[in-house]
Amino acid sequence: MAKKGSAKNTKNKALHSKLMERKKNKLRDEKIAHKEKLRAIIKKSQENTNL
Repeated sequence: MAKKGSAKNTKNKALHSKLMERKKNKLRDEKIAHKEKLRAIIKKSQENTNL
């Protein structure tokens, strides 16, 4: 006999994958922001040395 009620593992899997996507997006955004900060610092130092 089949069990009654909702499927056993679907809610938890959906929540987990949603959280993992958020984590990936956050890490990617932080990585991009870090690169931009470094570029700005390098550009500023190059401008100072060119003067």
